[in-house]
Amino acid sequence: MGPSGELFDITIIGSGPAGLYGAFYAGMRGMKTKILDALPELGGQLVTLYPEKWVFDVGGFPRILAKDLARNLVDQAMTFSPTVYLGENVTLVKMREDDGGRAFEISTDKGATHLTRTIVLTAGIGAFKPKKLDAPGVGDFEGRGVHYFVTEKEKFRGKDILIVGGGDSAVDWSLNLLDVARKITLVHRRDRFRAHEESVKELMNSPVNIMTFHELKSVHGNERMERAVVFDNRSRAETVLDVDDVILNLGFHADLGPIREWGLELDKGGIKVNYRMETNVKGIFAAGDVASHPGKLKLISTGFGEVATAVNFAKNLIDPASKVYPGHSSDMREVPSARKRS
Repeated sequence: MGPSGELFDITIIGSGPAGLYGAFYAGMRGMKTKILDALPELGGQLVTLYPEKWVFDVGGFPRILAKDLARNLVDQAMTFSPTVYLGENVTLVKMREDDGGRAFEISTDKGATHLTRTIVLTAGIGAFKPKKLDAPGVGDFEGRGVHYFVTEKEKFRGKDILIVGGGDSAVDWSLNLLDVARKITLVHRRDRFRAHEESVKELMNSPVNIMTFHELKSVHGNERMERAVVFDNRSRAETVLDVDDVILNLGFHADLGPIREWGLELDKGGIKVNYRMETNVKGIFAAGDVASHPGKLKLISTGFGEVATAVNFAKNLIDPASKVYPGHSSDMREVPSARKRS
């Protein structure tokens, strides 16, 4: 940890996959690097939303648990010992110009000010909250059988589970919990799923009880949820299911929060960037899910390429004599072994 008034070459705001890889890559380019994140631990959504979910869209891993991917990324990010500040929510970014040159002042809700020559925003989808279902009993049993996140698979061992939704999360959890749950029922209001084709194919060939054109009407119980009522949205016929837990995978409300006030040009709920991953403010870059550009594909693997691009152009901005394209990492004679942060 360095003093907050120390000037850094690059500050990465957000420590999800793109941010962690960006910290490693900045170290490869010899940049003095800082990571800021509002969360209490590194890893972003990989550790806060779905640590025990399989991730399939990262090169080199046919599949890997999110928490394991996060651990590997943290180990890699710490290779060049970046300075890390966690539990700090960035509230304001402003430019400062004096005899020392041009730099950004980053203010946080902890009253700290961080100084940096460049910024890379890897804030994911921003602040996120699950879309909640306003149905009788759902709010009453939240935490007592009703869930919006799965952080520990073992909590569902031997349980009868109802999963609600039709996207990747609903399909993935239906498959991922098969090895611990006694029975899984998936309800979706349509007959088409918004998930990867291979996952849907696997779902259709699995023992999951699939109820399409059905929706959750209510949940009931005493101290804990004991049953759920679902209905056919075509005939309105109702079915009572004896279940121990309901997992609601209905998506998220995302909000960029204070980022909206920083003078950055926004597009489709993200931050508009060019091919260099530059925003409209010189010295501020964006990468990963928060970055918006034509043809954007929101994948972890996409974020890795974007943040490497952002770091290379940030390096060239503060040191015009440096090359934007530094060559391959394999050209380096030695990379320090990964070190745990203190």
